Amino acid sequence: MSTKKSDNEASGRLIAEGKTKIISEAAGEPGMVLVASKDDITAGDGAKHDLICGKAALATRTTCNVFRLLKECGIPVAFGLQTDTTTFLAPLCAMLPYEVVVRREAHGSYLKRMPGLAKGHLFPKLLTEIFLKTSGRAWKDHALLCDDPLMERAEASGMIALYEPSKPIHGQKPFLVLREDEVFGRPDEAELFPEILKLARRAFLALEKSWQIAGRSLVDFKVEFGLASDGSLLLADVIDNDSWRVLEDGAYIDKQAYRDGGGLDDVAEKYRRVAGITDSFRLPAQQIVIWRGSDKDDVAPIVNALDRICGVPTGVDARPLKLVIATCSIHKEPARGLDELHRLVREVPDTVVIAFIGRSNGAGPTLSASTTVPVITVPAGYKDFPEDVWSSLRTPSDVPVATILEPANAALAALQILALHNPQIHMLVRERLEERLVNAVAL
Repeated sequence: MSTKKSDNEASGRLIAEGKTKIISEAAGEPGMVLVASKDDITAGDGAKHDLICGKAALATRTTCNVFRLLKECGIPVAFGLQTDTTTFLAPLCAMLPYEVVVRREAHGSYLKRMPGLAKGHLFPKLLTEIFLKTSGRAWKDHALLCDDPLMERAEASGMIALYEPSKPIHGQKPFLVLREDEVFGRPDEAELFPEILKLARRAFLALEKSWQIAGRSLVDFKVEFGLASDGSLLLADVIDNDSWRVLEDGAYIDKQAYRDGGGLDDVAEKYRRVAGITDSFRLPAQQIVIWRGSDKDDVAPIVNALDRICGVPTGVDARPLKLVIATCSIHKEPARGLDELHRLVREVPDTVVIAFIGRSNGAGPTLSASTTVPVITVPAGYKDFPEDVWSSLRTPSDVPVATILEPANAALAALQILALHNPQIHMLVRERLEERLVNAVAL
């Protein structure tokens, strides 16, 4: 990548300009563009329009913080580096004409489509919607009743129905039904939708945990996608304070405050606070220590479970945390074992220990009493000696050690503990859980 340049030196031919950003060629960077934010803020499809001095810098700062985090989490994003206070470098993408909205709670237009729901209704399984991006109430040769209609794709029939997003969905008939080839711009576009939905949900889950760590709640967001020159799918455009709803003590600290008529100074302060909070969005250093009494203790079931749960896209490390296998009999060599444990925890304080030790059922409580990190005991020999399991379950009083029989469940429990401070692990663990859930409310 090139070193930072001034705007005049770095910007090439204008590619596109919208209400809140400008995209231009990056001079001297083939296949790259510069995405520059503007101080404009709009609502109601541009019906409401103001300028907030400094908003462009805050928007770029927020987007770059978010994209860096998502990139760390293994999500393919159209982001290279921030070049100045209002601009970042990104690969040129052929943007797809869809806006993907992911919701953890019911807010905004969703309440108009589902008027029977209370504001803030929780979706245990993320709810995802796709809107067709249009302008001038037209799509190709078709006149539309509204811009950005809600899409419902019937995969079996190859038809796409369009609905007015501001009206109740129940009882509403589509105002237009199109063949897929009237919507899609490329023959393989239908094949992209499963990956689009997956990446949108993963991005939401990673950001959901980041906001939880910061003491706030992400309740919904909208994202867009594009295709890089090699045909790969990228989460593109921007994710800034115009892109989501975030609650702080029950109040919006995002663009919704502007939509609801908040003063510009108050809105600007919220944008500054959000940019500052996202500065802390990062992945922590964490580890799982699998403790075994001897080389005969086969820890493969735990390692395999960790790899199965933490599988991430190709090109990213297979595990989003450090994994250490420690071998020492706590009964035979307690001093050496505890010295090793203290060394490991000093190196990575955010650690969970899984004690996987044959019939040495006192090892887990001993490790737990001697460290400040969580310890989970797995009685490795319980299937061969089922009567011994009770000695693992009857742990000493005031020693916070858990006992889990199945190695895979112990691996999951360890990951859930680490997920409290790790957006990537939260993303991976929660994604697997939500695949088995069914929302009570669906379109």
